[in-house]
Amino acid sequence: MRTLIVTEFITLDGVVDSPGGGEHPRAGWTFKEVPFVEEAYELKGREQTEAGAMLIGRVSYDEFAPVWPKMDEFAEYNAMPKYVVSSTLADPEWNNTTVLRSLDEVASLKESDEAGTILVHGSPTLAQGLAAAGLVDRYHLLQFPVVLGEGKRLFNGREAGRLQLTEYATYSNGVQKLVYDVVR
Repeated sequence: MRTLIVTEFITLDGVVDSPGGGEHPRAGWTFKEVPFVEEAYELKGREQTEAGAMLIGRVSYDEFAPVWPKMDEFAEYNAMPKYVVSSTLADPEWNNTTVLRSLDEVASLKESDEAGTILVHGSPTLAQGLAAAGLVDRYHLLQFPVVLGEGKRLFNGREAGRLQLTEYATYSNGVQKLVYDVVR
C-alpha cells in the first residue's frame, strides 16, 4: 500500500491559503513575510525525489497546471503521474494527468502496487476530505511564524485521531519542519 502524504506551508493559526500567491489579501506570505533560509526547504526537495505521484484538487490543478510545467525546479513533478480529484475536469492538459472522480478512486490508487508516495499539494478541501475518509497517512508541514487570522485552513474540525511527531527541525527564520504520522 502506498503512503499518502499531505504537504503544506502552514501558519501558526493553521491557514494554508495562498502561501506563494493567490486570492488571500496577504498572498505570498511564505516569502514576503519570512526571510528565505534554504535549509528550511530541504523537505520539499526530498518530497519531489521520493514521490511516485501527485494528487491535487481542481482549484490547485487550475493554479499549478499553467505555471509548474515551465519551472525547472519542478521537473520531477512535471514528469510523474498526477491525479486530480474533480467532478468537472474533463480533459486535463498537464502531461501525465488523470482525473479521479471520487475518494474511492483515491483509495484504489493507494492500494496499487506503484512505487513511491502520493503527495497532496495545496488542496485544503481535498486534504480535509481525505483525512475524514481515513486516507491520510502522514503530514509534512512547514509552519511559518505568521498569523493570518483568516483563510483556508488545513483542518476543519471533522478530523479524528492522533498524530505522532516523527521528524522536526527549527530554522533560523522561525520556520519549523513538522512531520506527523497518523496513528491508527
